[in-house]
Amino acid sequence: MRAHRPLRPPGIRLAALAVAACTGMSVLTGCASARAGGIAGANVDRGGTFFGAPTGIGDGTARAYVTLDADGRPTDAGIRMTAAALDGLPDAPMNEFPLALPAQGASTIFEAVVVDWNPHGHGPAALFGKPHFDMHFYLIDEAARAEITPARMDFIPRASNLPPVQKMPAGYSPPAGPAVLNTATGMGVHWTNDADHMVPGEYDFTETFLAGSWDGAYTFMEPMMTRAWLMTKPTVHKKISQPESYPKPGRYPTAYSVTYDDATAEYVIDLGEMAARPGP
Repeated sequence: MRAHRPLRPPGIRLAALAVAACTGMSVLTGCASARAGGIAGANVDRGGTFFGAPTGIGDGTARAYVTLDADGRPTDAGIRMTAAALDGLPDAPMNEFPLALPAQGASTIFEAVVVDWNPHGHGPAALFGKPHFDMHFYLIDEAARAEITPARMDFIPRASNLPPVQKMPAGYSPPAGPAVLNTATGMGVHWTNDADHMVPGEYDFTETFLAGSWDGAYTFMEPMMTRAWLMTKPTVHKKISQPESYPKPGRYPTAYSVTYDDATAEYVIDLGEMAARPGP
C-alpha cells in the first residue's frame, strides 16, 4: 500500500470574511471590542469553502475541502480531483492517497479522507474488478484506522463485532460470510446498498456508495467509481441512506454528487446537504 505525502503550498481559502471599517469617536469602543473578540451586535460571516493541501495523484492532484455556512456550520465535505489525476496512475494493486483536511474539517464528523486507486479492481472481482477509485470519508481518525489489522491480538473479536442494522444506513447489508474474513486492513467491513442488486454476472459497476463498519460502529462513507465512468464527465446526485442511530452527534451528509467543473478541469465528489443528528 503506497501512501503519498501532501504537496505544498497550503490550501486556499476561497471566501474571505467581511472587514468593517471603524470611523469616528462613536465607534472607537466598537473597534476595541472587535480587537478583544467581536463587535457587539455585528454578525460575522464565517462561511466559505476551505481546502486542505493538495496531494499528488497520477499526473494531477486532489484536495479535500469543507464548506461552511455563514454561522460556521458545515454544509458539505468533499474532494476536488484534477482531470490530469486520471492519467499516469501507478499499476500497483492498491494505492492509497491520504488527503489533508483543512482546519475547518474539525467542525465536521469526518476525521480522515483517503483516495484509493485500484488499477485492477478488488474483490469480489465479479462485482468490483474494474479499475476504479474508492473515496473514503472516515468517521474515525488515523490512529483508530491503524488498529484495524490482523496483527493485533484483539482483531478477531473486534472484526467479528458487526453493528446492529439500526446503526448502519437503512437498506445496507454486510457481505456474506464471517465478518473477520471480510474486514479490510485499515478500513473495516464494507456494506453495500441492497437497492443496487449486486448480483455477480448481472451487476455492471460504474459508481456506487458504500458504508463501512468496525468493532460495532459505523465508521466510513465511500463513494466508489470507475475511471472509465469518471472520464465521461458525469453528473449524478443521489440521497445518502441514513441510520436510525448515529455513532456520534454532528452534521451528517444526506446527499452526494459527482460532477465535472469545466472552469477548473476538476472532478468534484461532494457529500452535502448536511443536517444535524444526535449521537447514540
